[in-house]
Amino acid sequence: MENLEANLNASLESMRAAQLAEGIPTAAVRKARLQKCIDLLVDNQDPIAKALDADYAGRPEPLTLMSEVMMPLNHLKMAIKNVETWMKPERRKVQFPLGLFGARAELRYQPKGVVGIMSPWNFPIAMIVNPLSQALAAGNRVMIKPSEFNPATADLLAELFPKYFAEDEVAVVVGGPDVGAAFSSLPLNHILFTGATTIGRKVMEAASANLTPVTLELGGKSPTIVSRSADIAATAERITTGKCNNAGQVCLSPDYVFVPRESVEAFIDKAREVFREQYPKALDNPDYTAVINERHYARIMMYLAEIKEAGLRLENLGTEDPKEGDRRIPIHVCVDPTEDLAVMNDEIFGPILIVKAYDDVEGCLDYINARPSPLGLYYFGKNAAEQERVLNGTLSGGVSINEVIMHVSCVDLPFGGVGHSGIGSYHGREGFKTFSHARGVYTEGKLNLMKLAGMAPPYSDKTRKALGSQIKK
Repeated sequence: MENLEANLNASLESMRAAQLAEGIPTAAVRKARLQKCIDLLVDNQDPIAKALDADYAGRPEPLTLMSEVMMPLNHLKMAIKNVETWMKPERRKVQFPLGLFGARAELRYQPKGVVGIMSPWNFPIAMIVNPLSQALAAGNRVMIKPSEFNPATADLLAELFPKYFAEDEVAVVVGGPDVGAAFSSLPLNHILFTGATTIGRKVMEAASANLTPVTLELGGKSPTIVSRSADIAATAERITTGKCNNAGQVCLSPDYVFVPRESVEAFIDKAREVFREQYPKALDNPDYTAVINERHYARIMMYLAEIKEAGLRLENLGTEDPKEGDRRIPIHVCVDPTEDLAVMNDEIFGPILIVKAYDDVEGCLDYINARPSPLGLYYFGKNAAEQERVLNGTLSGGVSINEVIMHVSCVDLPFGGVGHSGIGSYHGREGFKTFSHARGVYTEGKLNLMKLAGMAPPYSDKTRKALGSQIKK
């Protein structure tokens, strides 16, 4: 453990020394580093897809290329295009009449220093490169800790990054929970963690010893409200397609869906039709993602068993039942489960969708607001007034209207949680600001205004008169 901590601290100090020696990197340097990331992804698409397929024991290559290569490229290219604008000092107003005498104020965005990124297992490359793009655009050096649940991907990243970056620019640290604990205890200048709330709490606690600021991207049970004004067939298709993304192993995956009571059967029928059209068979299907490992497979199977034991309605949207030796599980829909079930209290993070029949939208809002604020919230419908009621009457990290998950794909929108679903945000300009120190700079004019205004000792009637002119309603 001592050697581990010593090695981590040595890497951090090497980066910090390089940062101080370099000073604030120019836009050209930042763009060059961002381009290295682009080169890494484009040059290594095949090994990336193979590594993730190995880690999952079944993950579609197109899904990996879309989520782990194409989407991060969008972030990198946006950063290259905008970094010069983001870097520019922002003029701020000075109080009257200081500006008349030459005083001015500005905000300068400076690199925080060395940023730590701790990634989850579900999208282990995207959840590294997306924030990395903004951390590099902000002029930082970066240490990366990939999830130990993706050993093939983590080893690949540890092999690839040194081919494109100097070890004091970007470094990858591979290992299990002990490495993660040591990593989060480093005196980094900022830590971004994506993953489970339980681990996020530990990261925040460890970081607090160094007063290291943290951005936590967590999760929760993301709800969907299907309005009576929605097209049920089109809505069911989009929700089912979104739920199938990575077999529900997405922090933004729809967890439970409120459907008008009279439309529940039509919704389920269409969901079944869509699933079977997209996946004529789920087992041994290279287009369908497996559950990441045996522990999570057992967790999902436990939920299904609990639902069955409770005598609740459970619909398998596929044509096959799960079987040993293949961790692919068809999407299952549970209708109106009781609140005491584990599946209603845990973030599902897998191929189970809860459908809750409702009579009144206000009841849906009451239900959502009685629980921790989710990372995502989805509304389907054409009723503008109702849509505004949902937006104004709930709190979530982000929202997609008439679609699920898609707000995360908009690189110009901040992405983050609120409350139990996370702290802080990144993506785009907001990400640049997250990894920057906003430094206020005030420049005085030639005259000693404090003295002229009578604000400097010794205080006199002039002082009181000046104060009286300012202290008023």
